[in-house]
Amino acid sequence: MPRGSKAKYTSEQKRKAAHIEDSYEQQGLPKDEAEARAWATVNKQSGGGEKAGGSGQRKAPAKKTQDRKDSARRAAASREGHPRSSRTSLGTQIKESLMQEARAKDIPGRSTMRKDQLIEALRKAG
Repeated sequence: MPRGSKAKYTSEQKRKAAHIEDSYEQQGLPKDEAEARAWATVNKQSGGGEKAGGSGQRKAPAKKTQDRKDSARRAAASREGHPRSSRTSLGTQIKESLMQEARAKDIPGRSTMRKDQLIEALRKAG
């Protein structure tokens, strides 16, 4: 495709460029300057000519939702059965992760505990 060819642009992009060009010409700009600005505007707004693959490549919303659920299930399954590594001590964890661990071990009163209290309770729960 030679430089400056508009063959890859959609008819909507061509109409938009023509409309913008007319507007610039009415403002008194020379035709070549108006055309250059019009195509620069179209390129900025839409990213240039047609993209490879066309617009039919999007997933259906139901498929997208199902894929998200499947991914979440796989992630949760991969986390199960993986206790905290021996290198990560309770003291270096954030309170949120300590709270999750306390919830998993069903430690009573965890919602009102401070971080140091959570650490102590988790150590006792073993």
